[in-house]
Amino acid sequence: NLEQHASNIAAIREVALEGGFSIPIVQDLQGPKLRTGVLPPPGKIELDDGQLIELYTGPGDAPEGAVPVDYPNMSRDVKPGNIVLLADGTIELIVEKVEKELVKAKVTSGGILGSRKGINVPDVKLSIPTLTEKDIEDLKFGLEREVEAIAVSFVQCAEDIEILRNHITQFNHRKRCPWIIAKLEKPAAIEVLDEILEASDGVMVARGDLGVEMSPEKVPSIQKEIIHQANESLKIVITATQMLESMIEHSRPTRAEASDVANAVFDGSDALMLSGETAIGQYPVKTVQTMDRIILDAEAHNKRWGYRAADNSIITTDDAVATTHAAQALALDRDVSAIAVFTRSGRTARLMSKVRPQAQILAFTPEETTYHQLGALWGVKPYLVPMAHSVEEMIDRIRQAALAHGTIKPGEQIVLVSSLPIGAMGPPNFAHLHTIQ
Repeated sequence: NLEQHASNIAAIREVALEGGFSIPIVQDLQGPKLRTGVLPPPGKIELDDGQLIELYTGPGDAPEGAVPVDYPNMSRDVKPGNIVLLADGTIELIVEKVEKELVKAKVTSGGILGSRKGINVPDVKLSIPTLTEKDIEDLKFGLEREVEAIAVSFVQCAEDIEILRNHITQFNHRKRCPWIIAKLEKPAAIEVLDEILEASDGVMVARGDLGVEMSPEKVPSIQKEIIHQANESLKIVITATQMLESMIEHSRPTRAEASDVANAVFDGSDALMLSGETAIGQYPVKTVQTMDRIILDAEAHNKRWGYRAADNSIITTDDAVATTHAAQALALDRDVSAIAVFTRSGRTARLMSKVRPQAQILAFTPEETTYHQLGALWGVKPYLVPMAHSVEEMIDRIRQAALAHGTIKPGEQIVLVSSLPIGAMGPPNFAHLHTIQ
């Protein structure tokens, strides 16, 4: 409930403040969840292969023998030949006929069906709003708590992102808006991935629902395509779901899970997300520690096996992108200790991160929201510093913070990336080679 969420947010903020950590909080809006209704006692039925069943989408009690469904528009959205999956895909039906409020289907893969089980309809664009009334109330709560990002479920098109953005604009009273992360759970979203990337700040590869909505063998290649397109579009990409699933009940992951986590790093993910492993698992802390070790080992071999950004000779009409590519080339040529970016919105750090430079990226910002958001970016070490009003002040802020944290030693060189005029929140337009005094 909201009180528990408020308590968790307060705890995260306290830990971040005490430890000097940048910890972005992503609020995951639940979105509409299609479910079966309550079945008569004993609350479950057995469905056999070849059996004919009816799904009732209307109001009131379902006719005797029919399975109630809490989605009224289902009988209008589905057509004969469509596949309907129940209970996270463990039961499969094929629609044979639709009559008013009844969807008549044949069981092609049976099993035990209980009350309030999930329904998936692959390859059908459902006429259902992305945001429910509960989502809107939860969104207000998250904005009041100043979360750094909002993840929106059930995205089917770019318009779903714009609807959420309009609500955020209406309710948000901060200087900075949270990032919008589109959760890619429906095949329909993959078909318009370019448009969704354009509309959002980032995407999440939500493999759980994707694996139900499409054949499991397709998910690995879809994951790679999403990550590749997100990086090419210079957007954030999070890989999620079932990464260390066995650690819900066991203290060690399977070797396949370890490979899965490492390959998500090699693919070019900005961040990886645990779900049930830390929400309901028996070993939540050990799971995080395990994932951390796998990520660190993968990063140590990233130069050989990992994602490579586009070549520096890429032709671009975006001055900001050209500046970050120039900074990477300069950093490589001079073998600098770090690339330091001064940013207020976080865009310069994100663009620099997407170049995947070999030098570490140090991001300096006077904005607290930006400081926490930067923690979600690949290879970025954020610092919260006072505002600078000149290049000299900017260099001094960087020097003080870097020396205090032992990140850079006197005499080492950095490449500074920022925008002129200072403080105008413009795109990065200069790269400066500097020796730390």
